[in-house]
Amino acid sequence: MKIKFCVASQTGDELRYISKAIESGQLAGDGFFTKSCTKWFENFLGAPKCLLTPSCTHALEMTAILLDIQPGDEIIMPSYTFVSTANAFVLRGAKIVFVDIRPDNMNIDETKIEAAVTHKTKAIVPVHYAGVACDMDAIMDIAKRNNLFVVEDAAQGLMSYYKGKPLGTIGHFGTISFHTTKNFTSGGEGGLLIVNDDNYSHRAEIFREKGTDRAAFFRGDVDKYTWRDIGSSMLPSEVQAAYLWAQLCNIDKLHNARMNIWNEYKSAFSHTNIQHSGGLSKIEGSHNGHIFYLIGEKNNRTYLPKFRELGIQATSHYEPLHSSQMGYKHGQTSANMTNTDYLSSHLIRLPIFASMTSQQAQYVISAAKDILT
Repeated sequence: MKIKFCVASQTGDELRYISKAIESGQLAGDGFFTKSCTKWFENFLGAPKCLLTPSCTHALEMTAILLDIQPGDEIIMPSYTFVSTANAFVLRGAKIVFVDIRPDNMNIDETKIEAAVTHKTKAIVPVHYAGVACDMDAIMDIAKRNNLFVVEDAAQGLMSYYKGKPLGTIGHFGTISFHTTKNFTSGGEGGLLIVNDDNYSHRAEIFREKGTDRAAFFRGDVDKYTWRDIGSSMLPSEVQAAYLWAQLCNIDKLHNARMNIWNEYKSAFSHTNIQHSGGLSKIEGSHNGHIFYLIGEKNNRTYLPKFRELGIQATSHYEPLHSSQMGYKHGQTSANMTNTDYLSSHLIRLPIFASMTSQQAQYVISAAKDILT
């Protein structure tokens, strides 16, 4: 049996909606499907402003602009994350301050954040790894007491919650990814900027439209649009939005299918001595089954070839940013990174996707038990 690590979610309606987008003659963005997705997110998330972007990377870069990050500012985040989390702020000249992660959920250790705060700190960027919530109460409290911004990197977090609140809606900004590897996709790339502080809504809309008030013009709010601020092209195409709209219209079906596989993994590994993501997290909230991982006793390089021999594309995940070439150049660690270093070299992600069958899951489970025990 050959089992890919990830298969992009499909509902069967994507091509039909993409055809409608093409027929509309408005492929450049902010057409019917972009507006439909935007309205859906604002209603679902309860956020003042949601803006679709070409990728989550673009959404993160927008937050750095909106917060007016300057050279010398410090940004606190985990090292165990994708490079875009750091790049968005490094592009503005910021210094990244890496904080170690918790061993129970791979998220930033909130008890170590305050020690990393200096007079140069501008923002905290918690990353909700695997769609499992960080301790946002503690993080928001630290931010409030130190007059800091919070940008939630909820790239993996759509349909996940912290104490009833959707991830991405708790900090000043949130970002979500619709990359092909995520639970819900817009056909390859795609992202969402969630603006929770309405003071930034107007400028976010202008920046996204090349620094113009073009969106206001199309709404009829102004007679003509003009250059109002710095900006860039941060609109996805209507084709991306059409693909995503098909996913949103079937989001419960896709979510439940993925959770069924995640829970099948959890049930199987709960009766073993193998550490796994289903038995670790203690944060109050519900997750979306984005990742199911195991923690091996040996380095993951020991196990991964054995999975491949059986046709299973199990993988490791991020290489810690603090130990990368660019991490040395643009970042620093606030203290030891013991958990990050150990867990990143021992974590094994199992295949999981909405169209995965129980038969495939059982094959992976049987192989993993043989390999890791």
